[in-house]
Amino acid sequence: MTTGNLGLDTFPKLLLHHAGERGERPAIREKHRGIWRTVTWRELAKETAALAAAASARGVQRGSHVALLGDNRPRLYAAMCAAQSLGAVVAPLYQDATADEVASSLQRANVTHVFAENQEQVDKLLAILPRCPMVQCIVYDKDRGMRHYKQKELVSYDALLTQGRELAEQKRDFVQGEVADGKGEDPAFLFFTSGTTGPAKGVVLTYTALIDRARLAATIGELNDTDVAMAYLPPGWIGQTLFGYVQPMVVGYCVCCPESSDTMLSDMREMGPTYLLTTPRVLEALLKQVSLRVEETGGVKQRLYRNCMAVAQRVNEQRLAGKTVSTTDRLKAFASDLLICGPLRDMLGMSRVRVAYTAGDAIDPELLMFFRALGINLKQLYGSTETGFFVAMQRDGAIKPDTVGAPLEGVELKLTPQREVLVRSPGLFREYHADPATTAQAKNAEGWFHTGDAGDLDQDGQLRIIDRMAYVGTLKDGSTFAPRLIENKLKFLPYIREAVAFGDGRDKVCALIDIEISATGNWADGRGVSYTGHAELAAHEDVYTLVADCIARVNARLAAEPLLAQSQIHRFVILGKELSADEGALTRTGKLRRHVIAEQYRALVDAMYGGHAGVRFGDETDEVKIRDAKVVAPAQIRRVA
Repeated sequence: MTTGNLGLDTFPKLLLHHAGERGERPAIREKHRGIWRTVTWRELAKETAALAAAASARGVQRGSHVALLGDNRPRLYAAMCAAQSLGAVVAPLYQDATADEVASSLQRANVTHVFAENQEQVDKLLAILPRCPMVQCIVYDKDRGMRHYKQKELVSYDALLTQGRELAEQKRDFVQGEVADGKGEDPAFLFFTSGTTGPAKGVVLTYTALIDRARLAATIGELNDTDVAMAYLPPGWIGQTLFGYVQPMVVGYCVCCPESSDTMLSDMREMGPTYLLTTPRVLEALLKQVSLRVEETGGVKQRLYRNCMAVAQRVNEQRLAGKTVSTTDRLKAFASDLLICGPLRDMLGMSRVRVAYTAGDAIDPELLMFFRALGINLKQLYGSTETGFFVAMQRDGAIKPDTVGAPLEGVELKLTPQREVLVRSPGLFREYHADPATTAQAKNAEGWFHTGDAGDLDQDGQLRIIDRMAYVGTLKDGSTFAPRLIENKLKFLPYIREAVAFGDGRDKVCALIDIEISATGNWADGRGVSYTGHAELAAHEDVYTLVADCIARVNARLAAEPLLAQSQIHRFVILGKELSADEGALTRTGKLRRHVIAEQYRALVDAMYGGHAGVRFGDETDEVKIRDAKVVAPAQIRRVA
C-alpha cells in the first residue's frame, strides 16, 4: 500500500506515510521474556492492513466502536490502527478496571468488538457478555490458559492475523478505499474521563483535534523521528495514547513497551528514552524509592546525598530565577552531578531524557524542583481529555514551579468571576458520546469549554491551577480551602502515600492519612517496631508520632503561604488499609474520589471534628486513634508571611 496523494489527516494515512518514508526504522519495541523485539514501520503497516481485512470480514465497519483492554503492546496498537483504517472509533479502556466498570463502558459506547490482551481480560469480558449482547467478537492476544475456551465470540489474535493475510489480496482495494475515505473531522477515539467528581463521560475526539495539538507539542519539544518514548501508563488515559500512539504517528519516533510494571525501571534503563510523559503519582513513587535507599545507606553516604542535593537545588533555583551562578557553586554543582545526580538519573532510567512532562494532576512545586535539580528537564503540562490534552505547557527558560505554564498557540483562556478556567482550542472534543445535554452544559455555543478547574493567570500570563471547582471552598473564617494543594505537600514526604483533607465550611482542617507501607515499614524495622500487617503498623503509636512530625513540617510550609496559612492540619487519622480504585476511593488514574471517601469514612471525619481521641470503625477491634497536629500560631503566621 502507498499513500499516493492522500492527505495526512488520519492515523492510518500517517502510518502508510511512515512505512514509505522510514519503513525499516523501529516503530515499536517490546520486551518479552527478557528480549527486546522490534516492529518496523513497514511491518506495522503490513500487520495493520491484514488485521483490517480480517476485522472487516468479522463486521467492523465505519462508525463501529472497538474497545481495547490490556497493557501497552505492539499488537494492541496495530489493532487500534486497523480499526481506524475501517473508519471505526477506538475506545481504550483501563486494564485494571473491574468487570462492572468494563461492562458500563461497553454498554455506553455500544462496543461490538474488543481486542483483549490475555486470559485475565477475557474472563472479565465473558463474565459480562450476558449484559453486553452487542459484543460480537473478542480477540485475545496471549493464549496462555486459553486452550479450553470455546465461546463462539472468541478468536485469537494469531488466527485473526492469519485470516487477514489470506484475505489481504482480495480485500486490498477495499481497505485502501476505506483508509482514503477517512477524514480529519471523523471521530478517532472515545475516551472515558476519570470520573473524579461524578460518573465517567465518553469523550469523542476527532483526528484533526488530536493531530493539531500533537503537531504543536512536537514542534515545541523539538521532537524528531530519532526520539524514543516509553509506553508504561494506562492506555485508557488520553495522555498515554497521545504520547504512545498519536505523536509517534505524527513524528515517526519509536515507542518502547516494558515487559511489566515490575521491570519498568530496569527496562527504562535499557530503553534510554529521550522523551517522557509521567504523572505526579509516578514521580512521588520514584522519590519515595530514592528516599528509602538513602535512609538505608546512612552515615557518610547519606550526608553526601543531602549536601549534593542541597547544592543542586540551590543552583537550579538560581538558574530558573535568571541569577548568575557563582564559580564556586558551578564547581560544586558539577561535583554533585558527578557523585549523586548523574548516578540517580541513571538509576531512574532518565539519563538520556531530553524533555519530560508531568501531567494528569497537579504536582507539588517541591516535587517538580527535586527532579529538575537532578538534571531532568521536567516541565508541567496542563490539559484534559476534553481539551485534547495540550492546553498550557511550561517552556524552557520560563518555568515557574507553581504554574502550569502559558497557553499554547491556538488556545484561548478566560476565567469566570468564580475563577473557573474556560478553554477554546482547536483540540477541543466534538461531544460527549450520546449525551447532547451534558455536551451543551460543558461547551457553550461560542465554543468555550468549562474545565471545572479553578485557577488564575499571573502577570506573565502563566496559568496556575488551584484545584477542581467542586473542591475549592472556604473555612468558617472565610479563608480559601483548596485541599489538593495541602495534600500534594503531604504526599511529597516519603511516609505518606495518600492524604485526604477536609475543611470546607468547617472551623479547621483535618486529614485522613494513608501511609506508604514500604517506607514506613522500613522505618519501623530500623527502630525495632514490631507489627504483623498494615493495620497494626498504621495503628502503632510510634507511627502516629512519625506522621505527626511530617504534618508539623507541612504546616510550617503552609504557614509561609498566605493563601494556605489558615489551612494547616489540626487533627488526623491514619487509615488501617490503602485507599484503592477497586473500592472506589481512587479513579483508575489514581485521583481521589472525594465524595466516595467522605461517605466511606464519614464516622472518622465526624469523630475528628467532634474532638474525640478515637472511634470504632469498620472491622477494627480496637478504636482508631485520632491525634492533634502541631500548628503554627497566628502571630507566627504573620511573621512568616
